[in-house]
Amino acid sequence: MCGIAGHVDFERDLTGLRDTAAAMAETMTCRGPDAGGLWAQGHAALAHRRLAVIDLAGSAQPMVVEEDGRRLAALTYNGEIYNYRELRAELRARGHRFRTEGDTEVVLRAYLEWGDDVANHLNGIFAFAVWDPRDQSLLLVRDHFGVKPLFYGRGPDGELYFASEPKALMATGRIEARADADSLREAFSQVWTPGRTVFAGIEEVRPGHIVRVTRSGLRHRRYWALESRPHTDDLPTTVDTIRGMLEEIIGAQLVADVPVGSLLSGGLDSSVMTALAARHRGARGEEPIRSFSVTFTRYTERFRADEVRDTPDAPFARMVAQHVKSLHTPVVITPERLAEPGIRRATVLAQDRPSPLGDMDASLYELFAQVREHSTVALCGEGADEVFGGYHWAWVPELIDVEAFPWIAFYQYFCPGAGLGSGLLDEGLLKQLDLEGYSADRYREAVAEVPRLAGEPARERRMREITHLHLTRWMQHLLTRDDRISMAVGLEVRVPYVDPKLVEYVFNTPWSMKSHDGREKALLRAAGADLLPEDVLSRQKSPFPVTQDPLYTRYLSRSLTEILDDPTQPAHELIDIGAARSVLAAPEKLENGPIAWVNRTHIEMVLTFNAWLQHYGVRLDIP
Repeated sequence: MCGIAGHVDFERDLTGLRDTAAAMAETMTCRGPDAGGLWAQGHAALAHRRLAVIDLAGSAQPMVVEEDGRRLAALTYNGEIYNYRELRAELRARGHRFRTEGDTEVVLRAYLEWGDDVANHLNGIFAFAVWDPRDQSLLLVRDHFGVKPLFYGRGPDGELYFASEPKALMATGRIEARADADSLREAFSQVWTPGRTVFAGIEEVRPGHIVRVTRSGLRHRRYWALESRPHTDDLPTTVDTIRGMLEEIIGAQLVADVPVGSLLSGGLDSSVMTALAARHRGARGEEPIRSFSVTFTRYTERFRADEVRDTPDAPFARMVAQHVKSLHTPVVITPERLAEPGIRRATVLAQDRPSPLGDMDASLYELFAQVREHSTVALCGEGADEVFGGYHWAWVPELIDVEAFPWIAFYQYFCPGAGLGSGLLDEGLLKQLDLEGYSADRYREAVAEVPRLAGEPARERRMREITHLHLTRWMQHLLTRDDRISMAVGLEVRVPYVDPKLVEYVFNTPWSMKSHDGREKALLRAAGADLLPEDVLSRQKSPFPVTQDPLYTRYLSRSLTEILDDPTQPAHELIDIGAARSVLAAPEKLENGPIAWVNRTHIEMVLTFNAWLQHYGVRLDIP
């Protein structure tokens, strides 16, 4: 994986003018610690930071193709193409000649062969930009589900800047860190509208889309979207098909010229993935796969079950590791480390946005940093809950028909009257933002995108809607978080469950089949039934662990108090001081369970919002 950046100015000749592109790339050295490159010709300048995973000695970027002294295209690319070898053979048969062994040149040659249709031929996770001097245009491309990020914005004179991260755009000095009402709504409403960001004037290429930039403007086009179609396979055939797909996908995603590990929580998703990865490694005669889990000091001993977590991860992760013979490393985090200001700040800067999930973000950062000491690439089970139907809110009868994003309905169910992370905002600001109305509008737009299937029963239609919302909204947030936090420590995370063919196949299986055993993720459980111990197969889904240590809660309270007591803090005037002090006066409401966790998200959001405003010097452009 890598970091990409660049700019296009149709009113200036940028030949040799590399300073702006260099400044953009400099903000993303963590994404590409192994090498960097710059290219500037005509109206375009491209930059690249490289994390070497395939063809370590070659494939330097930006990469340029010339024939007969004529420059055809220049590419800066971030991602992994899992079918690059097959594409290389096809392109060679079509007359293309290759100088390197990696996937970068395959992407560039594929563009020369298929133009705007290039993404339809790629199986992988990717975001890239191609400057085409033949027609003086720039093409921005993002993968099917938006695993890899790609942002862009306009400068004061109409010039266009693009990059893997917003911070790179602001490094130009031409795009301001500014937030208006809509960008604050995106920050606080938890709806994750594709294409929108928490910065006014900065947009993101939508998943499954391309953007063609010419002198006359921008042209957006969707090249891929989930489609609804009848599912004709019976249950045994469906299970066998899913198993075959997973074996093929995981085998392809283990390919790298650097060490590959696996994130193993002991849940169904990561356990099936790790078991299949271990089998592939064994069949190839390779050393056992390394696996990694995260836990907290004395977490298992202190664990208290609640409505969504009935068991700790550690015993199950250990059980799976022993069963599949992986080389397992449990990453144990202390509350002091979790609360360390440097890590907290790093997670905000990695994501370029505030987050109500500060404890999870910090845990991921520490986990990824420890994994990076042993592996450059890690397989991750993200996406399985969205694909196979694993979330608790899809199984609460009272919530299924609520006309709202299911996760928002779920949190409202446990903690009425406040969204996730917005409970301590100033009452006047909340009224102005109208988060409930904004969420309702975005929900209606999202439901309107769901592809319909003629004659589908009402319950099946509703569960298709919920699944589509998970895949296009909720999962986007998780994929973005994984990419940004992992790349902050130079780790590439691959997500086998987000393979488009697998997703589309399972998306079209009826809910009655997805829940055939009366449990969440029934199809995945059946597909991996011979891979795992029965205790793991029958384990209830448990979300990503969060610390239950009171020391961490005291850290949150102390940090919030510092902001409340200091009027110079940028978030001070945007907080409901009375509500915040009431929360601090009742520490028992922050201790354990879903209600306590939702209450903690309000504090986490204030802390990260304050850090975000402070670091970026965000100008609030609200009446």
